[in-house]
Amino acid sequence: MSVPTSSLVLAYVGDAVFELWVRERLARREPGRMVNLHRKAVALVRAPAQAALLRRLEGLLTPEEEEVVRRARNAKSGPAPRGVPVQDYRHATAFEALLGYLYLSGRTERLAYLLDQTWPQVSI
Repeated sequence: MSVPTSSLVLAYVGDAVFELWVRERLARREPGRMVNLHRKAVALVRAPAQAALLRRLEGLLTPEEEEVVRRARNAKSGPAPRGVPVQDYRHATAFEALLGYLYLSGRTERLAYLLDQTWPQVSI
């Protein structure tokens, strides 16, 4: 199976990968009321939070991964949602595209490593 070249398709898949990863971590760490888990998950998957996580990965990415991020950051994805700075939206798209790229490339160990590098930085 080949990996899509469209940055937006990679971001589409990466969004689902990250959502599942966040939900799994929250469920394992703090099982509890669903409303609380949902609120924490929503806070983590918002564009500003994802943009911050991408910035924390700087210096850890390979040249190939940096290229995926650059292409996705510059992709024409339409206007940012209301209340979200355009720069955060573009960086969040790039973060999701990186995750989608690694997932679809079968590089799950690398994906897990990078996500694990973000988890201590995630404030819940």
